Amino acid sequence: MAIDLETLHAALIGYQTEQDRITKAIADLQAQLKGGKAPARAGRATKPKRKLSAAARKRIAAAQKKRWAEYHKAQKAGA
Repeated sequence: MAIDLETLHAALIGYQTEQDRITKAIADLQAQLKGGKAPARAGRATKPKRKLSAAARKRIAAAQKKRWAEYHKAQKAGA
């Protein structure tokens, strides 16, 4: 199964978002254990949130639909 670049790019964006969420959760937990406020995240706190263009969202949605179609096709063939 060949994976196209758009699919890899969409996966990378998703994983980076998940990584940021987990990093924040860890910092919050560490702050609670120490009894203080959560420390400011160095470097990332000043970056603005990235916004995807409508075209990029459309490409990501199309890639996801393609993956699901392949998955369902494989499920039908195996059943």
